[in-house]
This record gives sequence, C-alpha cells and structure tokens, in this order.
Amino acid sequence: MEDDKDSELISPPVAAKKDALDELDSKVKKYLRGSGTDLEGLKDKKLKGQLAVREDLYGKSAKAAAKAEKWLMPSEEGYLEAEGLEKTWRIKQESIIQEVDILSSRKAFDMILPDLGPYTLDYTSNGRYMAVAGRKGHLAIIDMHSMDLIKEMQVRETVRDITFLHNELIFAAAQKKYPCIYNRDGVELHSLKEHGATLKLQFLRNNFLLASINKFGQLHYQDMTMGEMVANYRTGLGRCDVMQVNRWNAVVGLGHSCGKVTMWKPTSSAPLVKMLCHHGAITAMAFHPGGHLMATAGQERRIKLWDLRKFEVLHTYTGNAKSLEFSQKGLLAVGNGSSVQIWRDQSGDHKYSRYMSHSMVKGYQVQKVAFRAYEDVLSIGHSMGLSSILVPGSGEPNFDSWVANPFETGRQRREKEVHSLLDKLPPETIMLDPTSIGNVRPEKKKKEQPTKKESEAEMQAAIAAAKSAPLKNKTKGRNKPSKREKKKHEGIARVKRPFLDQQMKEQQQLLKKKQRIAKIRSCQNLFGNSSRSSSDIIS
Repeated sequence: MEDDKDSELISPPVAAKKDALDELDSKVKKYLRGSGTDLEGLKDKKLKGQLAVREDLYGKSAKAAAKAEKWLMPSEEGYLEAEGLEKTWRIKQESIIQEVDILSSRKAFDMILPDLGPYTLDYTSNGRYMAVAGRKGHLAIIDMHSMDLIKEMQVRETVRDITFLHNELIFAAAQKKYPCIYNRDGVELHSLKEHGATLKLQFLRNNFLLASINKFGQLHYQDMTMGEMVANYRTGLGRCDVMQVNRWNAVVGLGHSCGKVTMWKPTSSAPLVKMLCHHGAITAMAFHPGGHLMATAGQERRIKLWDLRKFEVLHTYTGNAKSLEFSQKGLLAVGNGSSVQIWRDQSGDHKYSRYMSHSMVKGYQVQKVAFRAYEDVLSIGHSMGLSSILVPGSGEPNFDSWVANPFETGRQRREKEVHSLLDKLPPETIMLDPTSIGNVRPEKKKKEQPTKKESEAEMQAAIAAAKSAPLKNKTKGRNKPSKREKKKHEGIARVKRPFLDQQMKEQQQLLKKKQRIAKIRSCQNLFGNSSRSSSDIIS
C-alpha cells in the first residue's frame, strides 16, 4: 500500500515533465534542417566525422532555438479558422471587428480625403508611427497607438513618395523637383537637389543610407549621417517607378518597364543581378522578410514568386497588382483597383492561396499597401484617402525591445539612436549573401612550372605516342608509303608545337628580364659616375 501511495505521489510530476519534453521535441522538429544525414553508408572516415560534428551542431542549435521560443516568445499568432465548408476569404471586416476586443477594433478605420489623393504611406520600424503623403502635397504624421495627429502640413507641390529615416523624428518626401527632409515639427532640414525628380525612396536602416530612383533611371545612395553622396549610377533601362529593399541583405531591387528586375549595391556600378521576370512592365515587387523569396507583378496579368537562392520561378498566378507587400509572418498583400487580397502559405512550400479579401467602394484605386509591424493590421493608401483593416496572423506577436519597441520612451529612443549610429555598417558590407562576411577568402594556389627535364620528358613521351599512333587506310593512290611518312611527320610536328612555343615564350621572358637588369645597372653606373665627378669638382 505504501508503494502505491508513493507511485501516486510521483506520477503527476513525471507526467508533467514528459508533456514538457514532448512539447520541446515538437518545437525542436520545427527548427531542424530536415532528416539527418545517413552516416552508416559512408566509407570515408574523415567525411563521416565532419558530418557527424555538423549534425550534432545542427541538433544543438535547433534545441536552443526551441528553448528560446518556449521561454522568450510566449505569444503565438492566431489565424482565421473556417468551419466546415466555410472559406476564410469570405469573412468580412465587420464580422472580425465584432469579435475582437475594443482596442483592436479601433485599429480598423477609413479616412476619407478625396481632394488630396492618391495617398502613399510608411511605418517606423516599431510600427507605432505612420507617415502619409498625398499626391497633391499633403503630409502628415500619426501616432497609431493614441490615433493622435502629430503634425500636418501642405507643401503645395507634387509628392510622389515618403519614408521615415532612422526614427519618427525625421522623414524624407520625394517632391516635384527633388527630395526634401523634414523633422517631426514640419521644419525643412535639407533639400537633396542632386537626386533630381525622385519617384521612389527607400531607407537602409543598418547602413543609414537613403536610396532613391529618379525619372531618368538614376539610382542615388546618400549617407544620412555625414551627408555624403555614396554612389550615383545610371541603370540604363529607362524610367523606373518600382523600388524595394531586401531587408535581409540591404540590396535594392528595381523593377523596370522592360520586364527586368535588377539588384544593386552602392559599391558596384553594374547590377549584381539582372533577371527577366515578365514580358510586360513590372508594376510591383516585394521581398519576404527571410530574404530568399521575391514576389513580382507584371502588366501581362501575371504574379510570380521567385526563389532568390536559385533565381527560379516557384509559382505563377494570374492577376494584376499595383502594390505588393509581405508581412512579418509571411502573408502577402496584393492590392489592385478597389480590392485587396491577402495570400497565405498554407502548406509551407511557398504555394500561396487566398486567405482574406477586402473590397472598398467602387472607384477607389489602391496606391500602396503596408503591414504594420507587431500588429495584425494592414494599411491601404488609395485615391480617396486611407483605410486600415484587421488581418489576423500578419504581425509578429512577440517583440524584442532591444530591436524595435512599440512602447519606447524618449530616453530609450535617444539611447537606441546612439547605439544604432555606433553599430552603423559601412556600404561595403552590402552583398547578396551577407553570411559570407567574416569568411577568409582561400588563397589561390599558383601553378608550379615544370622543370626543363620534366618538359623534355613530356615532349618525348608525346612524340613516341604520335609515332606509334595507327594511320587510317586510304583509297588507292592516297595510301603510298611517302604520304604515310609525311603524315607521321606532320603529327609529330603538331605534338611538338605547344612545347616549342612554351620554350620560345620562356626564352623571350628571360631576355626581357636580362635587358631590364642591364638597363638598371647602366643607370646606376651613370648615377655613380656623375656623383664622383661632382665630388671631384667640390674638392
């Protein structure tokens, strides 16, 4: 009886421990790189040992990532789930707003500004502030937590694009003649006249570089810390109004009217990649946060997903898109006309399907779609103002306050600004594969030249092989002994020619070296004689 009592007391902790281990194992499987390598069939002991060490390292890293997810990321994203034959893309915003809490329901809104559109927008890295720009000169900054208007102004000229710089205190607007930089109070700090009539702007946060493309197809990079123009390149492919930055490696992607996509870095005057993606003009493009997936849309009514590791098409869909955007969790927003669709990768093989749909008033034309970081919100800039809809599962539920803090104070913002300036990366670190930074380039081994005896022995072996080579039997009159001997001599001369050419080349190099040495010695003797004569005159 006592043993039964002891077992009853011990079993609940053991069961809880087993459940925790099972949960950890399920998380570890998510981070493993597929099934392990079969080491039993390998005969090479060295390779077997190297692969065993690597597999052990992969297992440890997967376990560490699973523990970090368990303890540091307690929240999980929640997606829409349909029951029975119901489809998630049939669920409307009114139904979602009725089911969520009061604070979340306030994040969905429509702001009608019919006289100043179409509108474009941009968010800060922590998703708290939104900058909006109307085509007819309307600029504004909004605090999305309290929905307060921080600053609103009218620049009285065309505004094509807007982007925040390192934080919400400074933003850049692409105006009619050149981009201008403003502070939070609406004071113009700089006018970047060298950029020209800019169509698109992008800010590279880790490098503090402002990238712009103007209507003549010129790409500019300007350092925002020192004000120096880092690079200015002509793309050579005409007018370009599609521009995105791959946040994984800071490479700028441009979509051209000829259907090509080019990728650039500030230290190269030629594009790193030039790929023909569509038969019509590129209308929109977007990069996945993981850096290995790109979505493009063309005027021939095709939307394509590309694997940037192999530069291959993964999937092709039928449809138009004026704007494309990936969320933090990999959802793809496709805006066209007066409707917006959100696609989701259901199976994990990058095969996207429709997840949600949102239709606006007929006649509205979508200009820009942008997901809000760390929130399940999609903002839409269109011809009649701004709209915001709820997209469950789009935002990262756990934020790192050292990277991006939506609730940061003024003191934390100042400290972050100083740290980001100290951690600023030079333009040379921008490359297609950032994991190669820090690797040592292998030294190229010089080919050892054979000695004179070795080259002679090789030539003799080639001559012997040519002598013993069988000759084809020709027709009557062409198979005479004299002709056969002549062909044999021709074959020997053909074999000897490369060796003789090499010897001639070495002799010429040796002669040039001797002439150079003789010239140097004559100059030294002439200089010595002149110095002696001058010393005699002085004495």
